[in-house]
Amino acid sequence: MDIFIKPKKKISVIGKKAVLLKDAADIYCQDGKNLDIGNTIVFNIPEDKKRSYIISSIDIIRAIGDKLPNATINNIGEMDTLVEYAPKAKKPNTVWNWIKTAFVTVTLFGGSMVAIMSFHSDAQITDVFSTMYHLVFGVWTDIPYVIFIPYSIGLAVGIIVFYNHFMGRKLSDDPTPIEVQMSTYEKETTDSVIDNLNKEKQNEFT
Repeated sequence: MDIFIKPKKKISVIGKKAVLLKDAADIYCQDGKNLDIGNTIVFNIPEDKKRSYIISSIDIIRAIGDKLPNATINNIGEMDTLVEYAPKAKKPNTVWNWIKTAFVTVTLFGGSMVAIMSFHSDAQITDVFSTMYHLVFGVWTDIPYVIFIPYSIGLAVGIIVFYNHFMGRKLSDDPTPIEVQMSTYEKETTDSVIDNLNKEKQNEFT
């Protein structure tokens, strides 16, 4: 009998101490015993406090092998699964979330504003536009509005298109640059935590 498992990269467990196979991995069994296998316990939370644990694919294979000794197990997913355990669900703090959102918004807008102004100052954009106006119209002016206004509108449109967001709506189904960076950050953080937990496990046996 062939069993295919696809362990997940990270899972969250709240309250319960027993981590089941169906919690840690997707399962496919050719003879339709998915539900029975899915209820196999692959890990027990040892402490009743918030902490991260790691489940190796070997642990999953061993748990299935103990229940179905004659099964052929094929791993097509992750080698390690990060388990984030919490004894109880955390209640959302709406006020604190709004404060954090406001702080991040002000920081991002302030930083972007300073970056754009610094670039324009370094590039001497006012002198460049004045020179462009003189070349086209043959007249010198310190504030060529005919160039400033379209440039400002184009800058705003460019930022909106780049971040793929406007008024709380996405312009397309593609992920925004912030979503890509957050996804990359989450993956790298998970990999780092898994590496540290593996090192701790190795030190326990040395």
